[in-house]
Amino acid sequence: MGFWENKKIVVTGGAGFLGSYLVDMLQKQNCSEVFIPRSRDYNLVEEDAVRRLYSDAKPDIVIHLAAACGGIGANMKNPGQFFFDNIKMGTQLIDEGRKRGLEKFVAIGTVCAYPKFTKAPFKEEDLWNGYPEETNAPYGLAKKMLLVQSMAYREQYGFNSIFLVPANLYGPRDSFDPGRSHVIPAIIKKCLEAKQGGNGEVVCWGDGSPTREFLYAEDCARAILLATEHYNKSEPVNLGTGSEISIKDLVELIRDLADYPGRIVWDATKPNGQPRRYLDVSKARKEFGFMAKVDLKEGLKRTIEWYQAQRIGTSG
Repeated sequence: MGFWENKKIVVTGGAGFLGSYLVDMLQKQNCSEVFIPRSRDYNLVEEDAVRRLYSDAKPDIVIHLAAACGGIGANMKNPGQFFFDNIKMGTQLIDEGRKRGLEKFVAIGTVCAYPKFTKAPFKEEDLWNGYPEETNAPYGLAKKMLLVQSMAYREQYGFNSIFLVPANLYGPRDSFDPGRSHVIPAIIKKCLEAKQGGNGEVVCWGDGSPTREFLYAEDCARAILLATEHYNKSEPVNLGTGSEISIKDLVELIRDLADYPGRIVWDATKPNGQPRRYLDVSKARKEFGFMAKVDLKEGLKRTIEWYQAQRIGTSG
């Protein structure tokens, strides 16, 4: 409680999926203020808006969650925008924070920054061993440049910034918009809609062979708070569960939990993405005591139940 007491915190992206969990937790920490800049008021791609944010909020700590991002389809459609928007937001927020004497900056990176053929489980030092998987490389590299800036600014200016790399997130409150959703909400939506419509099959991208690691969003928010309080080095830290599941097994698990009786059809003309993706999470445990609490099956059940409730609420 002592760390957070009377501090002013800015959470960019605080109205979003992960941000909503983080803000809920921060509001229980006796902070002086938790400020959530909305994009309609502060377009963080614009330098003047970043300066105005610092002047208005006068933060002690900035936790930067805001990102232009999406699934494979969104990344393939918007590589230029995702690169430009993410690098501009992050670099300007860090630089202005340094100029303002910010106490601490917490940058949230992405597992997409890891090289395409990284040996699993991914260790933090592997970030520099090659080029990211092509479909999301511009987004991943833009985020990785914040790590470079963080390390450089600590070396030259003594600026206290940290860089966290979460696994793929999921959970209630996620986006189920087909244009920008990630794999778990996309599959949940497909299975439930097919079940409701009596459709005997669901089509999924790729061949199902890639593996992924999924971290429940509430667990990730807890990890970010622990790191903000206890971690003060610029070397990156993975946040995850330390386990993987194939996309094929994931889809079948979602199908069973959604009680969908139809079959799964794989469209191999669509990209698979990175072949394997899961993290070595020993550093987070060592540095600030983080271990995930919610296992994948339980997290999926909660997510499906939440989405079903949202659909009923919307239709009612």
